[in-house]
This record gives sequence, C-alpha cells and structure tokens, in this order.
Amino acid sequence: MQAAQTKTILDKIRRLEVRTRRLVNDSLSGEYHSVFKGRGMDFDEVREYVPGDEVRTIDWNVTARAGRTFVKKYTEERELTILLVVDISASGNFGSAGQSKRELAAEVASLLALSAIRNSDKVGLLLYTDRIEGYIAPKKGRRHVMRVVRDILYHSAVGRGTDSVNALDVAGQLLHRRAIVFLISDFQSSGDEGAARASLRRALRQTNRRHDLIAVHIEDARERELPDVGLVALEDAESGELIELDTADPTVRQRFKSEATARSEHLLRDIRREGVDALDLKTNEPYLPALQRFFKTRERSRL
Repeated sequence: MQAAQTKTILDKIRRLEVRTRRLVNDSLSGEYHSVFKGRGMDFDEVREYVPGDEVRTIDWNVTARAGRTFVKKYTEERELTILLVVDISASGNFGSAGQSKRELAAEVASLLALSAIRNSDKVGLLLYTDRIEGYIAPKKGRRHVMRVVRDILYHSAVGRGTDSVNALDVAGQLLHRRAIVFLISDFQSSGDEGAARASLRRALRQTNRRHDLIAVHIEDARERELPDVGLVALEDAESGELIELDTADPTVRQRFKSEATARSEHLLRDIRREGVDALDLKTNEPYLPALQRFFKTRERSRL
C-alpha cells in the first residue's frame, strides 16, 4: 500500500515537472531572465582597446605599464537566490475547480523554480502555517527543485492557521544576502482584522527593504461567490468555526460576495502600498497568461 502511494506521488510530481518544464521552455524563460537580473557586474579580464569601447572602461594602470590602451571587461554577476515562502495551512486544501489552492501554489512554485535553475540561480523553500513547518536551504539542480515541489504538495502540516508575518520575519533571519522572495498564500487568517492588516503591512515593508518581495495571492472562485444550493453549513478550515447560510436568499449571496471582494481588494491595496509587487491567481483560471503579464509589467516599470 505504501509503495503504491509513493509511486502515485512520484508520478504526480513527474507530470507536474514535465508540464511546467514545457511552459518554462516555451513561454517563460526569457521573461524570467529579463525581470530578475543579476546583482551587478563582475570584473572578468582586460583586453586591448578597440574603437567604440567606452572610455570609462579604460584600465589606466595596465595602459601605463603596457604603453597601449587596455579596457576592463565585465560579466554580469548572474546568480541569484530565490526563496519560495509557501503557505500550506488548512485553507489551501480547498478547491472547487478540480485543483486546490495548494496544488496551484505547487505548480506556480515549480514553474518559478525551474525558471530559476535554468538561469543558474539557487532556489530555497520555507513552508509555513501558523508556525514554520519546514525549510530547505537554497541550492541548484533538478533533484533539489523536485524535492521543493514534493514538499509543497505533500508535506504534512502540524498547524492549521496562517501566520504570514512570522514567516516573513523568519525568512529575513535566514537570508543573509539580498534575495528574491515569493510569498505564496491565500492570506486567510483569523483574529482582529485591523491588527492583522497592520502587522502584515509592517512585515511586507521590512522584508521588501532588504529583499525583492513579490506576493502571490491564490484564491478560489467559491471564496467570492456562493452558489444557490439552499441552506448550507460552512466550516472555516483554519479555525474550525461553523456558520449556517441560506444561499437561496439573494441578499445573503450578495453580502457574501461584497464582503469577500472587499477583503481581497484591501489585501492587494495593502500589499501595493508597501511597494510590493502583487500577483493575483485563481484556481479556475489559467495562471500562465497572468504570470506573463505580471513579468512584462514589472519589466516595463523597471526600465
């Protein structure tokens, strides 16, 4: 039984790798390289000056010794560190369109990770709920990336809630050099909404000062709009709280939609106010066009 389960898991990971690798090769590799450039330029060698070279690159010490003009040649310091900070709380197991939010998170993370290793960047993973669930230090290589994807999909979480603030604080402690941090979450948390929003904004601001932070908000369509199916009991996956709603009542459905839409809009507004780029993805919509639009917009804003 365990062997069959292991085979099923491995088959799913391989299928995900094949699908995302094809998307990287066909659609995303160029955008990734354009948007996430290296930290700077490294000195490579000196060579003799040729007409058209920048005067600013002349190496005057070598020129004086050789009696001929030499220029410095530089190469881009390409290697980056990517840290995927992924929410695996209980609410991520929900999905009404054939794919859960956690599965979408794993697929997007796989796409980003494969794009990164294709560009010789390192990829690390921080899994969290209302506590830190696991950490994989940044490394290169296909096998390493497949381990990252496997853990996003199948790591057995201890916690049920979501604490993105703690996750960002821990990420800041773990990263000693500037990195690109993808925070992938549905951002659902219980408690005082005003205090939670203020804490999240503080954590976003502090992380974005030291690193290049990108927030990926993952949502399911049913979290914004209820179907007309009569009286239903809804359970909060993270807190276990139960509420009954009469979905046959159009006023109830409209109020649910308005409140859910407002929460989502407030979240994205808070993220962007802190100078953090935000990407909004839904389980019932293709994510690749949204990802490509995001990369193109981000590249234009940095020209």
